[in-house]
Amino acid sequence: MLTRLSRLRPSLSRLLYNAPARFVSQSKSTGAAGSPTVTEVHPAAAHAGHGEVSQYVKNPDFHGFSSDPVVDEWNMRVAFFFGISMALVIGGTFVHYLPDHGMRQWARREAERLIVEREKEGLPLIGENYYDPNKIVLATAGEE
Repeated sequence: MLTRLSRLRPSLSRLLYNAPARFVSQSKSTGAAGSPTVTEVHPAAAHAGHGEVSQYVKNPDFHGFSSDPVVDEWNMRVAFFFGISMALVIGGTFVHYLPDHGMRQWARREAERLIVEREKEGLPLIGENYYDPNKIVLATAGEE
């Protein structure tokens, strides 16, 4: 991967350097003079002063954390270690050990325990009347 990036370095430096360019139109002019038109795409800037130099020209291995190459490299390593490794490991462990949502596992264990208990006592697994019929209050025919 790094060898591929090193091959791109010459073309990258050409892309980052914005030289003023002139383009000559070869289309036929509608004017009377009929001369080719010259247009300037990029304004001619005075490069006599010190302009801003891209970080990629100063440091080809620039990661965007700092202008100092050593600090940039360490900040990148720390960010990737904590951002990816620790987040995936600690996040995955946290999600794995979350408590039982909705107590589904507990309900299953409790149901299996009750089934074993009722089978030992010789009772049916589910009673005929889920609620005690003596405690159910029904409306009379006149109250409806």
